[in-house]
Amino acid sequence: MLNYRQVHLDFHTSEHIPNIAERFDARLFAKQIKEAHIDSITCFGRCHHGWLYYPSKLQPEMIHPHLKNERLLLDQIDACHAEGIKVPVYTTVQWDGYVAKHHPEWLCRDEKGEPFNSQGVPEPHFYYTLCLNSDYRTYFKEHLVDMMESVTPDKLDGVFMDILFRTDCQCEHCQKEMKKHGCDVTNKSDRLAYSDEMLRIFKAEISELIRQKAPKASIFYNGSHVGFADKHHLEAYSHLELESLPSGGWGYDHFPITMRYARNLGKPVIGMTGKFHTYWGDFHSYKNLPALQFECFNMLTLGAGCSIGDQLHPDGALSPASYELIGKVYKEVAGIEKWCRQANQAQVEIGVLTPEETWRPDSHSLRISPSIIGVNRLLQELNYQFDIIDSEMSFDRYRVLILPDIVEVTPSLIEKLATFTSRGGAVIGSFKSLVENQAGAEFFGIEFEGLSPYHRDFILPNDRYGRELPQKPHVMYLQGASVKSYFNREGETFCSHQHAPAQNELGSPALTRYQNRVYFSHPIFESYRHNAPRWIKVLLSEQLAELLPDKLLTHDGPSTLLTTVNQSEDSQLALIHCLHYITQKNTETIYTIDEVIPLHDIHLTYQIGSRSVKRVTNALTGETIFAKEEAGKLLLDIDRIDGHLVMAVEFE
Repeated sequence: MLNYRQVHLDFHTSEHIPNIAERFDARLFAKQIKEAHIDSITCFGRCHHGWLYYPSKLQPEMIHPHLKNERLLLDQIDACHAEGIKVPVYTTVQWDGYVAKHHPEWLCRDEKGEPFNSQGVPEPHFYYTLCLNSDYRTYFKEHLVDMMESVTPDKLDGVFMDILFRTDCQCEHCQKEMKKHGCDVTNKSDRLAYSDEMLRIFKAEISELIRQKAPKASIFYNGSHVGFADKHHLEAYSHLELESLPSGGWGYDHFPITMRYARNLGKPVIGMTGKFHTYWGDFHSYKNLPALQFECFNMLTLGAGCSIGDQLHPDGALSPASYELIGKVYKEVAGIEKWCRQANQAQVEIGVLTPEETWRPDSHSLRISPSIIGVNRLLQELNYQFDIIDSEMSFDRYRVLILPDIVEVTPSLIEKLATFTSRGGAVIGSFKSLVENQAGAEFFGIEFEGLSPYHRDFILPNDRYGRELPQKPHVMYLQGASVKSYFNREGETFCSHQHAPAQNELGSPALTRYQNRVYFSHPIFESYRHNAPRWIKVLLSEQLAELLPDKLLTHDGPSTLLTTVNQSEDSQLALIHCLHYITQKNTETIYTIDEVIPLHDIHLTYQIGSRSVKRVTNALTGETIFAKEEAGKLLLDIDRIDGHLVMAVEFE
């Protein structure tokens, strides 16, 4: 069973620091962890500097030169196991400062033969990427076996392997292997596709090795993001951990997007944030308590367990202030964990197709497109329940599908969408999604004529769509598509249009409706990510209201109130999560949350169909929440929401 209250304890420690772990006290270490309500802590076997923290038989020279106790990892494991706390073991994969320095022939190389400095920082550093096709592969496997045997398989709870990235490596080893696989080594797309396949093969090989040595150990490979590119690697994983530190470069959009996709991959999932004010290794900093609460509670609302990143001081002593902070959050998580384990199946009404399936940015390791950020924000603000999916997944759970801006046609997608709509489902597409392909354009009942000649044009609301907006031109900040509708612009097919203000002439349609298929000719989701025009939210909201007249959850609170509903496998229990934390950007680069702003007198409606409710309780306090049933709906009166409220709805 996956633990829900984990800490990921970094220990990347330079050889220039003396007296490593001199203050480590095994009993105090385990006591602090237990008192902070932590049930699993990932500790280090090997760090990015290349040093080991266990009594290696294979490489005793690689034990950190200033480590006071070479049994550090083993003592951490024994002390935590005595308190019932699991200890997965960390090792680095493609970053190792020692190996990079002493074996430059094992480094990934670009087209000029230069090594990859993945973080762009000046030397000395450990950020040169190691090539898994080189003899480093053998080095890593031998290290892994040595580490597992040193811990002993019966004590090895898991292996967390860090830093595995798709790379455009053109070293002699990769070129040789690419040619064996029939790849065109001069074609970047071929090289990157090969890198994906190479990673899959590597992970399968390593997992087979681990399962032979320690069959009960959990296995995870970390690349800072989980998405479509990782989907076909998952046989090698026991579970998923979604690294996503909002203040460390991931932002507050990344985790919900990643989790809404990952929860459909058939693996248990935990989220991972950090206790740091900024990024990993930010010693002596502490995240604001409301921010850490939100980040962990948001994991629970979306069906994940929790992990909080920390870094052990080189002297080996945990920070009391950090574990007081973590303990405050994990005490609340522990109070509702049993409910969250029972009901962790998301109840949804909308499926959003991820652009990641076909969109491959050259230089964005997180692989999050502006369009998916825009649609995620809009649907959260409009309080819809949704998944993020790919075209290979089943569409049966959804009533509406959204194709945001840049979803390309895949071989079976048009046929699947046609079947979906023939059974009563609705589809909303925008900008280039499908329509650059003739069959895709025909699906929406339009003819795609290319990009608009105007880089900034206008839409004109009318009495059917955008009726609550001023009936005047509204600027669209990003270049749209030029399309021709197959139908007269009247009745059901008449919608808003581009408007050239100097000429007062109507241009091509900005929104068309063909049966239950809606098409926006502008990149409305990327536009919302960039500028958040209210008129985009209004137009999308109108379409969704028509397509989903009986919305799963409704409330009369502000758009900053996030809600989700998760249910048990037998549908006898539903958990309604309400989150109200407001992110702020008080610095040039960091978003955080400073305080909890309570909400009062909120009324929420939940569609329950023919089910009959036994009771509704506050999952944390056990108090009864007033509710009444009316025409297939559960009406809930909520006196106050202090950041996070979880309502357990039990059915007869």
